[in-house]
Amino acid sequence: MSDTKVALVTGCAIGGIGYEYCKALAEHNCHVIASDIPQKMHHLLDLRSKNIETIGLDVLSDESVAKAIDHVISQHGKLDILVNNAGIGSVGPLAELSLDVIKRAYEINALGALRLVQHVVPHMVTQRRGIIVNIGSVVGKVPTPWAGSYCASKAYIHAISHTLRVELKPFNIDVVLVLPGAIKSNFGGNSSDGLRDQEWKIYNIFKNDIEERAKASQEGKSTDATVFARHVISKIMDSSPPKEIIHGHMTGLFSFLSWSPLWVRDLFFARRFKLNKKLF
Repeated sequence: MSDTKVALVTGCAIGGIGYEYCKALAEHNCHVIASDIPQKMHHLLDLRSKNIETIGLDVLSDESVAKAIDHVISQHGKLDILVNNAGIGSVGPLAELSLDVIKRAYEINALGALRLVQHVVPHMVTQRRGIIVNIGSVVGKVPTPWAGSYCASKAYIHAISHTLRVELKPFNIDVVLVLPGAIKSNFGGNSSDGLRDQEWKIYNIFKNDIEERAKASQEGKSTDATVFARHVISKIMDSSPPKEIIHGHMTGLFSFLSWSPLWVRDLFFARRFKLNKKLF
Protein backbone atom coordinates (compact mmCIF):
# COMPACT_ATOMS: atom_id res chain seq x y z
CA MET A 1 0.00 0.00 0.00
CA SER A 2 1.34 3.41 -0.98
CA ASP A 3 2.56 5.84 1.71
CA THR A 4 0.75 8.65 -0.11
CA LYS A 5 -2.22 9.72 2.00
CA VAL A 6 -5.63 9.58 0.34
CA ALA A 7 -8.03 12.38 1.27
CA LEU A 8 -11.71 12.90 0.44
CA VAL A 9 -13.14 16.42 0.63
CA THR A 10 -16.85 17.25 0.33
CA GLY A 11 -18.32 20.49 -0.97
CA CYS A 12 -15.52 21.54 -3.33
CA ALA A 13 -17.15 23.97 -5.79
CA ILE A 14 -14.85 26.68 -7.12
CA GLY A 15 -14.82 29.80 -4.96
CA GLY A 16 -15.37 27.87 -1.75
CA ILE A 17 -13.07 26.81 1.07
CA GLY A 18 -13.40 23.14 0.07
CA TYR A 19 -11.78 23.98 -3.25
CA GLU A 20 -8.84 25.46 -1.34
CA TYR A 21 -8.62 22.48 1.04
CA CYS A 22 -8.09 20.25 -1.99
CA LYS A 23 -5.24 22.37 -3.33
CA ALA A 24 -3.61 22.59 0.09
CA LEU A 25 -3.81 18.81 0.57
CA ALA A 26 -2.25 18.27 -2.86
CA GLU A 27 0.60 20.61 -1.85
CA HIS A 28 1.24 18.19 1.02
CA ASN A 29 1.57 15.37 -1.55
CA CYS A 30 -1.78 13.79 -0.72
CA HIS A 31 -3.91 12.16 -3.39
CA VAL A 32 -7.14 14.13 -3.18
CA ILE A 33 -10.66 13.16 -4.17
CA ALA A 34 -12.63 16.40 -4.58
CA SER A 35 -16.39 15.94 -4.47
CA ASP A 36 -19.58 17.89 -4.92
CA ILE A 37 -23.16 17.15 -5.93
CA PRO A 38 -23.38 15.72 -9.47
CA GLN A 39 -25.12 18.88 -10.76
CA LYS A 40 -22.06 20.96 -9.85
CA MET A 41 -19.34 18.65 -11.10
CA HIS A 42 -18.43 21.10 -13.88
CA HIS A 43 -17.29 23.49 -11.12
CA LEU A 44 -14.50 21.05 -10.26
CA LEU A 45 -12.88 20.84 -13.69
CA ASP A 46 -10.16 23.35 -12.78
CA LEU A 47 -9.15 21.20 -9.81
CA ARG A 48 -8.23 18.10 -11.76
CA SER A 49 -4.53 17.35 -11.78
CA LYS A 50 -2.09 14.53 -11.17
CA ASN A 51 -2.86 14.63 -7.45
CA ILE A 52 -6.54 15.61 -7.56
CA GLU A 53 -9.41 13.63 -9.02
CA THR A 54 -13.10 14.53 -8.88
CA ILE A 55 -16.21 12.55 -8.02
CA GLY A 56 -19.92 13.21 -7.65
CA LEU A 57 -21.19 12.87 -4.10
CA ASP A 58 -24.48 13.99 -2.56
CA VAL A 59 -24.27 14.04 1.25
CA LEU A 60 -28.08 13.73 1.41
CA SER A 61 -28.02 10.29 -0.21
CA ASP A 62 -26.88 7.05 1.44
CA GLU A 63 -26.55 5.49 -2.00
CA SER A 64 -24.42 8.32 -3.36
CA VAL A 65 -22.13 8.37 -0.32
CA ALA A 66 -21.71 4.58 -0.31
CA LYS A 67 -20.93 4.55 -4.02
CA ALA A 68 -18.31 7.29 -3.66
CA ILE A 69 -16.60 5.67 -0.66
CA ASP A 70 -16.58 2.25 -2.36
CA HIS A 71 -14.98 3.87 -5.43
CA VAL A 72 -12.22 5.45 -3.35
CA ILE A 73 -11.46 2.20 -1.52
CA SER A 74 -11.53 0.08 -4.69
CA GLN A 75 -9.25 2.49 -6.56
CA HIS A 76 -6.80 3.37 -3.79
CA GLY A 77 -7.18 0.62 -1.18
CA LYS A 78 -7.62 3.08 1.69
CA LEU A 79 -8.94 6.42 2.87
CA ASP A 80 -6.71 8.30 5.29
CA ILE A 81 -8.43 11.69 5.63
CA LEU A 82 -12.05 12.80 5.41
CA VAL A 83 -12.76 16.54 5.32
CA ASN A 84 -16.47 17.07 6.03
CA ASN A 85 -16.81 20.48 4.39
CA ALA A 86 -20.15 20.37 2.53
CA GLY A 87 -22.61 22.91 3.89
CA ILE A 88 -25.11 25.63 3.09
CA GLY A 89 -26.22 28.84 4.79
CA SER A 90 -29.60 29.39 6.40
CA VAL A 91 -30.45 33.02 7.09
CA GLY A 92 -33.59 34.56 8.54
CA PRO A 93 -35.44 35.13 11.83
CA LEU A 94 -36.25 31.83 13.52
CA ALA A 95 -39.85 32.86 14.21
CA GLU A 96 -40.49 33.14 10.45
CA LEU A 97 -37.87 31.14 8.58
CA SER A 98 -39.46 28.28 6.66
CA LEU A 99 -39.10 24.92 8.39
CA ASP A 100 -38.28 23.44 4.97
CA VAL A 101 -35.28 25.81 4.72
CA ILE A 102 -34.21 24.94 8.26
CA LYS A 103 -34.64 21.22 7.61
CA ARG A 104 -32.51 21.35 4.45
CA ALA A 105 -29.66 23.13 6.26
CA TYR A 106 -29.82 20.60 9.08
CA GLU A 107 -29.86 17.62 6.72
CA ILE A 108 -26.88 18.87 4.70
CA ASN A 109 -24.76 20.53 7.38
CA ALA A 110 -25.44 18.13 10.25
CA LEU A 111 -26.76 14.75 9.11
CA GLY A 112 -24.76 14.94 5.87
CA ALA A 113 -21.52 15.08 7.83
CA LEU A 114 -22.55 12.22 10.10
CA ARG A 115 -23.60 10.16 7.09
CA LEU A 116 -20.04 10.45 5.71
CA VAL A 117 -18.59 9.49 9.09
CA GLN A 118 -20.74 6.37 9.34
CA HIS A 119 -19.69 5.21 5.88
CA VAL A 120 -15.99 6.02 6.34
CA VAL A 121 -15.32 4.77 9.87
CA PRO A 122 -15.58 1.01 9.09
CA HIS A 123 -12.78 1.38 6.52
CA MET A 124 -10.62 3.43 8.90
CA VAL A 125 -11.15 0.86 11.65
CA THR A 126 -9.99 -1.90 9.27
CA GLN A 127 -6.84 0.05 8.35
CA ARG A 128 -6.33 1.00 12.03
CA ARG A 129 -5.87 4.70 11.41
CA GLY A 130 -7.54 7.77 9.97
CA ILE A 131 -8.34 11.44 10.40
CA ILE A 132 -11.85 12.89 10.29
CA VAL A 133 -12.02 16.68 9.93
CA ASN A 134 -15.38 18.24 10.71
CA ILE A 135 -15.97 21.88 9.78
CA GLY A 136 -17.85 23.73 12.50
CA SER A 137 -17.84 27.50 13.02
CA VAL A 138 -17.26 30.14 15.67
CA VAL A 139 -21.02 30.75 15.48
CA GLY A 140 -21.56 27.15 16.57
CA LYS A 141 -20.26 28.30 19.97
CA VAL A 142 -21.65 31.85 19.90
CA PRO A 143 -24.85 31.94 17.81
CA THR A 144 -25.82 35.19 16.12
CA PRO A 145 -29.17 36.80 15.27
CA TRP A 146 -30.62 36.18 11.82
CA ALA A 147 -28.62 32.93 11.45
CA GLY A 148 -29.94 30.76 14.28
CA SER A 149 -30.70 27.84 11.98
CA TYR A 150 -27.17 27.77 10.53
CA CYS A 151 -25.61 28.26 13.99
CA ALA A 152 -27.61 25.33 15.36
CA SER A 153 -26.42 23.06 12.54
CA LYS A 154 -22.82 23.95 13.37
CA ALA A 155 -23.41 23.44 17.11
CA TYR A 156 -24.49 19.91 16.15
CA ILE A 157 -21.16 19.43 14.36
CA HIS A 158 -19.35 20.53 17.52
CA ALA A 159 -21.31 18.08 19.67
CA ILE A 160 -20.77 15.04 17.45
CA SER A 161 -17.09 15.90 16.94
CA HIS A 162 -16.41 16.00 20.68
CA THR A 163 -18.24 12.68 21.06
CA LEU A 164 -16.59 10.99 18.08
CA ARG A 165 -13.14 12.11 19.22
CA VAL A 166 -13.48 9.98 22.35
CA GLU A 167 -15.46 7.11 20.79
CA LEU A 168 -12.97 6.63 17.93
CA LYS A 169 -9.76 7.03 19.92
CA PRO A 170 -9.44 3.26 20.63
CA PHE A 171 -9.30 2.68 16.86
CA ASN A 172 -6.49 5.23 16.28
CA ILE A 173 -8.84 7.57 14.43
CA ASP A 174 -8.30 11.27 15.13
CA VAL A 175 -11.20 13.73 14.98
CA VAL A 176 -10.36 17.37 14.34
CA LEU A 177 -12.95 20.13 14.74
CA VAL A 178 -12.27 23.24 12.66
CA LEU A 179 -13.84 26.53 13.74
CA PRO A 180 -13.43 29.10 10.96
CA GLY A 181 -13.92 32.77 11.65
CA ALA A 182 -14.84 35.16 8.85
CA ILE A 183 -13.39 33.65 5.67
CA LYS A 184 -13.68 35.16 2.18
CA SER A 185 -15.43 32.69 -0.13
CA ASN A 186 -18.61 32.34 -2.19
CA PHE A 187 -20.51 31.27 0.95
CA GLY A 188 -21.90 34.71 1.78
CA GLY A 189 -23.17 35.28 -1.74
CA ASN A 190 -24.85 31.88 -1.81
CA SER A 191 -26.44 32.52 1.61
CA SER A 192 -27.96 35.81 0.46
CA ASP A 193 -29.48 34.37 -2.74
CA GLY A 194 -33.23 34.93 -2.67
CA LEU A 195 -33.24 37.16 0.40
CA ARG A 196 -33.84 40.31 -1.64
CA ASP A 197 -37.20 38.89 -2.75
CA GLN A 198 -38.10 37.60 0.70
CA GLU A 199 -40.93 39.42 2.46
CA TRP A 200 -41.07 38.87 6.22
CA LYS A 201 -44.41 39.30 7.98
CA ILE A 202 -43.05 40.34 11.36
CA TYR A 203 -39.46 41.26 10.62
CA ASN A 204 -39.70 43.18 7.34
CA ILE A 205 -38.50 46.32 9.13
CA PHE A 206 -35.19 44.42 9.56
CA LYS A 207 -35.02 43.22 5.94
CA ASN A 208 -31.78 45.08 5.13
CA ASP A 209 -30.16 43.96 8.39
CA ILE A 210 -31.02 40.32 7.64
CA GLU A 211 -29.47 40.63 4.17
CA GLU A 212 -26.38 42.18 5.74
CA ARG A 213 -26.03 39.22 8.10
CA ALA A 214 -25.93 36.85 5.13
CA LYS A 215 -22.82 38.64 3.84
CA ALA A 216 -21.25 39.52 7.20
CA SER A 217 -18.40 36.99 6.96
CA GLN A 218 -17.31 38.41 3.59
CA GLU A 219 -16.81 42.01 4.65
CA GLY A 220 -13.83 44.00 5.88
CA LYS A 221 -10.76 42.03 6.91
CA SER A 222 -12.11 38.52 6.31
CA THR A 223 -9.32 35.94 5.98
CA ASP A 224 -8.43 34.80 2.47
CA ALA A 225 -9.73 31.26 1.82
CA THR A 226 -6.39 30.07 0.42
CA VAL A 227 -4.49 31.30 3.48
CA PHE A 228 -7.07 29.75 5.80
CA ALA A 229 -7.09 26.37 4.04
CA ARG A 230 -3.29 26.11 4.02
CA HIS A 231 -3.20 26.85 7.76
CA VAL A 232 -5.81 24.19 8.53
CA ILE A 233 -4.24 21.50 6.36
CA SER A 234 -0.75 22.15 7.76
CA LYS A 235 -2.16 21.45 11.24
CA ILE A 236 -4.02 18.34 10.10
CA MET A 237 -0.92 16.89 8.44
CA ASP A 238 1.08 17.19 11.66
CA SER A 239 2.13 13.88 13.24
CA SER A 240 -0.19 14.71 16.14
CA PRO A 241 -3.19 16.69 14.81
CA PRO A 242 -4.85 19.11 17.25
CA LYS A 243 -8.33 18.45 18.60
CA GLU A 244 -9.50 21.89 17.47
CA ILE A 245 -8.30 24.44 14.93
CA ILE A 246 -9.69 27.95 15.49
CA HIS A 247 -8.51 30.37 12.84
CA GLY A 248 -9.57 33.38 10.81
CA HIS A 249 -10.80 36.93 11.18
CA MET A 250 -12.98 37.68 14.23
CA THR A 251 -12.06 34.50 16.13
CA GLY A 252 -10.65 36.68 18.93
CA LEU A 253 -13.94 38.56 19.25
CA PHE A 254 -15.98 35.36 19.34
CA SER A 255 -13.63 33.84 21.91
CA PHE A 256 -14.23 36.90 24.09
CA LEU A 257 -18.00 36.65 23.58
CA SER A 258 -18.00 32.94 24.45
CA TRP A 259 -16.59 33.77 27.89
CA SER A 260 -18.64 36.93 28.42
CA PRO A 261 -21.80 37.15 30.53
CA LEU A 262 -24.89 36.69 28.39
CA TRP A 263 -25.95 40.30 28.89
CA VAL A 264 -22.70 41.45 27.26
CA ARG A 265 -23.23 39.11 24.32
CA ASP A 266 -26.87 40.15 23.92
CA LEU A 267 -25.97 43.84 24.04
CA PHE A 268 -23.24 43.41 21.43
CA PHE A 269 -25.45 41.50 18.97
CA ALA A 270 -28.45 43.76 19.53
CA ARG A 271 -26.34 46.75 18.52
CA ARG A 272 -24.48 44.95 15.74
CA PHE A 273 -27.65 43.67 14.04
CA LYS A 274 -29.93 46.66 14.79
CA LEU A 275 -32.08 44.75 17.27
CA ASN A 276 -31.95 47.57 19.80
CA LYS A 277 -34.76 49.40 18.02
CA LYS A 278 -37.84 50.30 20.09
CA LEU A 279 -40.84 49.07 18.09
CA PHE A 280 -43.57 49.77 20.67
